[in-house]
Amino acid sequence: MLDYDKEAGAYDITRGGEPRAAAAAGAVLGLIPDPTGRLLDVACGTGIVTRRLAAARPGLRVTGADLTYGMARMAAVRLPGTVVLADSRRLPFPDRAFDAVTSVWLLHLLDEPDDVRAAVAECARVLRPGGVYVTTVDKAAAHDVGSDIDAVLAPRPRRPARDQAAAVESYATEQGLLPVGRSRFPGVGQGRSPRRTTADLRRGWFTQLPPDDPRTEHFAALLATLPDQDRPRPDPVFALRSFRKPQDDRTP
Repeated sequence: MLDYDKEAGAYDITRGGEPRAAAAAGAVLGLIPDPTGRLLDVACGTGIVTRRLAAARPGLRVTGADLTYGMARMAAVRLPGTVVLADSRRLPFPDRAFDAVTSVWLLHLLDEPDDVRAAVAECARVLRPGGVYVTTVDKAAAHDVGSDIDAVLAPRPRRPARDQAAAVESYATEQGLLPVGRSRFPGVGQGRSPRRTTADLRRGWFTQLPPDDPRTEHFAALLATLPDQDRPRPDPVFALRSFRKPQDDRTP
């Protein structure tokens, strides 16, 4: 996995920046009822999406949480006084504290299915009855857009996707959450070019191909044969799922 403390400074510019953040925030808000009082953004990263969630609805009180100090520090500049360091598997908030919980580009990063199950369980725990949980799913699959780059990289080793939609839905169901919606949004500016993909390979962005692995250079050599080395291929399209926590007798 990438060192997100080191990645923090370049994270936004290398992942679509404000246009991608605008697309993500718009799709997330489309799945969250209005009015909603308190929202927790788990794995808020640099806060580039979180800030847009807060700005779009003045009545929404947004809290960001991230495990990585470098990311949380940047988010705190964008959202002063509302960002905390926290592990998604052990959130430092009481039960039923938020009206909505989001986790954008989190679940695919977790190492084991039990980690994903724990993160979903924590999001459900801090969600009030009647509230909505929104998360991205199938992130790795979104990057396979059927391009010539994807054809070259098809034989590469891959780790099992931890955020498969069916698995995430099963974990949510275990916590009593009900599927209620879905949406998609473009990863604006994230379409891969051969040259950029080669650089990402050599930086270790492909988790099963370390920079010092001979297979990394094998794939880099194949990418170098593709035409239009600097032309981005189509942007990925990311998937969102939303779940509602049913009301109970204690709900005011």
